[in-house]
Amino acid sequence: MSSTDQSGAVSPDSATAEQPLRGIRVVDLTTVIFGPYASQYLGDYGADIIKIETETGDTTRAGAEAVVPGLASGFISTNRNKRSVVINLKQAKGRAALLRIVDRADVVMHNIRPQKLAAIGLDPATVRSRNPRVIYASLNGFSEAGPYAGRPAYDDIVQGMSGLADLMQRASGQPGFLPTIAADKTCANVAVHAILAALMGRERTGQGSSVEISMFETMAGFAFIEHMGGQTFVPGISPTGYARVLSPQRKPFRTLDGYLCLMPHSTAHWTRFFTAAGHPELAADPRFANHASRTRNVEVLYGHLAGILVTRTTKDWMAFCTEHDVPHGPVNKLDDLFTDPHLDAVGFFRSVPAGDGHSAMRLTGNGVRFEGEMLPVRRVPPRLGAHTREVLREAGIDEADIDALLAEGVARQASAD
Repeated sequence: MSSTDQSGAVSPDSATAEQPLRGIRVVDLTTVIFGPYASQYLGDYGADIIKIETETGDTTRAGAEAVVPGLASGFISTNRNKRSVVINLKQAKGRAALLRIVDRADVVMHNIRPQKLAAIGLDPATVRSRNPRVIYASLNGFSEAGPYAGRPAYDDIVQGMSGLADLMQRASGQPGFLPTIAADKTCANVAVHAILAALMGRERTGQGSSVEISMFETMAGFAFIEHMGGQTFVPGISPTGYARVLSPQRKPFRTLDGYLCLMPHSTAHWTRFFTAAGHPELAADPRFANHASRTRNVEVLYGHLAGILVTRTTKDWMAFCTEHDVPHGPVNKLDDLFTDPHLDAVGFFRSVPAGDGHSAMRLTGNGVRFEGEMLPVRRVPPRLGAHTREVLREAGIDEADIDALLAEGVARQASAD
């Protein structure tokens, strides 16, 4: 298990992996999942993430599952490789202190409604006038260019507005949400590559820029990828929706003793499967001859597949599909992943001290590797305000002024225990 010092820095694997964003400083004003998940990726890539928090901290700190107060599971999952600074931005001295930090930043990112930022002088024009090289990233629910600008947005709202709940209704008969916060997590990944693109642009021009990442527009585009269908053309030639994906039969198939995920994709896959399974007549059926005909007849196709798979055990089918090179996989429960042999071999789960002296926090890995190396956990998810004095000092504020900010309650430093 990794060891940490009082600042939350981790000793073990920090020197082995390439960190392409080493030296990039990010001032992170985001909360909940969308923004923190994005900044965690940047931190994994080596950036110095300075997480600016209120006195009560990111709301995810207060979740029910916690060993150490303020370090709930929801916070832990999106806030490694960061430093926490508590500043009261309602006070002028707090805003001034934040701007001193911003002056030395490469990126400022927020998911605060724009009108609130303007009211406290943290709008893009003000920030960029002080630091022309900064990338100012706005992670918004809706673009500021449209009539929904400034409206609050959460994952459920965006899933409903972007068409995902409609797709659930088409597939199941009732509108519903994906059982994961798909909008927050998808948009976080888009925010990461948008910020990286802006940093690359700055390398060419020497100037910073403003970049906006809108959840609603991002998720509308996400939903339409395979479901635009005949509406890709004007005038449209068929309704929206991709039949195979919307089929009620698209689900893990029942076997003799369990379930199996099976996805023959190419014509070669289908031909090999049907032939080897003892159904050459299905391999030769013109209804299943190519991708277009299979899509038109997907319900019949999946019906045949279901009837075949239920005749053998999951283990038998796994061996069969491996032998005949047909894409397949088991139906894992989430708890199964803790002992999955592949995840174990690549070191996907890592344990770091929880801070209570006797237990640990389990962190998931990042699916990206540089030069074959996993990205390091340089810092465990921080206690609230653990790095306030350290970061204010780096911003050029002298010790006496830092002491005054702490004494007046404008900033807060966490205790070392």
